[in-house]
Amino acid sequence: QVHLVESGGGLVQAGDSLRLSCAASGRTFTTVAMGWFRQVPGKEREFVAAIMWYGGRTYYADSVKGRFTISRGDAKNTVYLQMGSLKPEDTAVYYCAAGQIVMGILRPVDYWGQGTQVTVSS
Repeated sequence: QVHLVESGGGLVQAGDSLRLSCAASGRTFTTVAMGWFRQVPGKEREFVAAIMWYGGRTYYADSVKGRFTISRGDAKNTVYLQMGSLKPEDTAVYYCAAGQIVMGILRPVDYWGQGTQVTVSS
């Protein structure tokens, strides 16, 4: 079992930056990568970014490339999502996830965090 806890969500203005954190505990060795998804009401949860535990290779959705950066902490059990140049359309609940990587996307997801709200005002 892997337990994921997110933090760092909040309300910001368009153009601002925000950093999300996700702390993992448990049997993280059963997963290949960790990353982030987001979801707005009425829409499917969408992939945002992922980073592999070993090697640190990163993957991004086209919608966030150049604005968001995913990274790992020194202890390797923490992942960060640095979000810059935020837009109102980035408003969503952001979920931390751990699982495998297929075709550049974190899937299947084996574990989910509880989610943290990010709201970007215009």
